[in-house]
Amino acid sequence: MRSSRIKVSIVGTNGIPAQYGGYETLTEYLTEYLSAEFDFIVYCSKTQKKHIKEYNGAQLKYILLNANGWQGILYDILTLFHAALKADVILYLGPGAGFIVPFLKIFKKKIITNHGGLNEWEREKYSAFQRFIAKLGHNYAAKYSAYNIADNCLLKDSIKKTFGIEALVIRYGGDHAIKMGINQELYNKYPFLIEDYYVNVSRAQIDNNLHLVLEAFTRTPNKKLVMVSNWSISDYGKNLKIKFKDKFSNIILLDAIYSPKELNAIRGNAKVYIHSHSYCGTAPSLVEAMSFGLPVFSFNVGTNRETTQEKAHYFENEEDLINLVNSVSDEDLILNGLEMHKIASREYSWSSVSSKYAELFRK
Repeated sequence: MRSSRIKVSIVGTNGIPAQYGGYETLTEYLTEYLSAEFDFIVYCSKTQKKHIKEYNGAQLKYILLNANGWQGILYDILTLFHAALKADVILYLGPGAGFIVPFLKIFKKKIITNHGGLNEWEREKYSAFQRFIAKLGHNYAAKYSAYNIADNCLLKDSIKKTFGIEALVIRYGGDHAIKMGINQELYNKYPFLIEDYYVNVSRAQIDNNLHLVLEAFTRTPNKKLVMVSNWSISDYGKNLKIKFKDKFSNIILLDAIYSPKELNAIRGNAKVYIHSHSYCGTAPSLVEAMSFGLPVFSFNVGTNRETTQEKAHYFENEEDLINLVNSVSDEDLILNGLEMHKIASREYSWSSVSSKYAELFRK
């Protein structure tokens, strides 16, 4: 007997369990909160470490392609057409192959597109051709989706201005970020945890300004920086690692950490979170830092100011960041951390995010 429950396919991520990335985390918590009502199929790339059949009540389908890089478009095309055969609703996260969306209309399925960060088609890390393809994808997805989602108001305005399409603002949750205590095992692996340190967790791409943060801390040798990144994904990251790793006693570079327990301990016990992204929407890493109750030093762009509701400390260059590190008092940091947590508790809960997606699935 055919189930009467709405079938939702989620396309465009590496899959779940979430290892790294905002879309994966979004997928994980949508399935956790909504699997009691909807039947989920989540498409997963070959990069997933464990090939399990089910997670959070969702059925997992594996494609022997990488969801990122040059294989990403082919990965999206294959999963979109497969989803069109199986699902009632397709949630497309990051329309890299959005130019395929018009062809899916023949299947008469509801397509919901989440457009991700601010103007993905303008990212500095992309070549001119990649920017063209990205803009084409967002354009067609915007025009042929039943609903379009922006994760911040600036992207909503940009989608309207660029493509003439109205988008709904649905942000990310951060309340899964829970501060961890420091046990002996964690201390043995990360002895800096009992010290005062500043932390940054970012992908190794140029618009995340890791170089700016690193250069600033070479000039503040009495302040410790812990930076976590997937250094090997780009020449930019590889070169930074060569230049800075083990060269400065106050700078600790760690490879990407996929253990939530370890990552939460490192972030949650920091003195300050440094958010250096200059080209994102509502950045999950920032929302999570706010949920920890960390004071935030943020790169000064509109999306970050909106996410933090103008309450963080902001910098635009090395000098600004050095000034913040040296001048913001411990009392001010405590007050800022409390303010960040208050905003996160009010604005960035997975319960609220999931309920908004559920409304769209039902429509």
